[in-house]
Amino acid sequence: MTKKLIAEFLGTYFLILAGTGAIVTNFITGDLTHVGVAITWGLVVMAMIYTFGHISGAHFNPAVTIGFLTNRSISGKEATFYIVTQILAGLAASTTLLILFGNIANLGATLPREGWLQTFIIEFILTFFLMMVILGSAVHGKAVKSFAGIAIGTTVGLEAMFAGPISGASMNPARSIGPAMLSGTLEHLWIYIVATTLGSIAAAVIYQFIREK
Repeated sequence: MTKKLIAEFLGTYFLILAGTGAIVTNFITGDLTHVGVAITWGLVVMAMIYTFGHISGAHFNPAVTIGFLTNRSISGKEATFYIVTQILAGLAASTTLLILFGNIANLGATLPREGWLQTFIIEFILTFFLMMVILGSAVHGKAVKSFAGIAIGTTVGLEAMFAGPISGASMNPARSIGPAMLSGTLEHLWIYIVATTLGSIAAAVIYQFIREK
């Protein structure tokens, strides 16, 4: 268990450091652009999956862990340790950015562009399909698992590309909790916890129904 938790911490830490760090860097320099930020998210997810997937399963995301708990791929005890570790890693990543740059761009916090309902629906849909891709590419017995990192990383990048400017494209409570808490932007944090978790649970339930036995 210890090795798994270390892998989850390191993977989640670097994922959030690189992704939100790209947002901060782009705010300062303007060099990355929104497309560059989205690509950063996709690439770092891909890299961390191939680095730590064989150790911990490369969840890096409390919503994903809850999805796996829903389909009984992980025990309640292990899921609890995973989630706490992921949240701590997100807080550590945001603390690192705060020390390096100060409270710039709200440390990459996810914030709704319009009303909360629009963002809630978007985050639910994004996380639903992310979890579906994870289950279909990394879990299914017939999946070509060596390509799972590419499928999942590409999905994150694509979703960040089209939804990032509207909802922030969180898909990950740990990704939103760290920047929100360290930057003090807590008003809409509940959306990124509830919507992403429900989206992942829905995907796990539907996947159980449609998968081949």
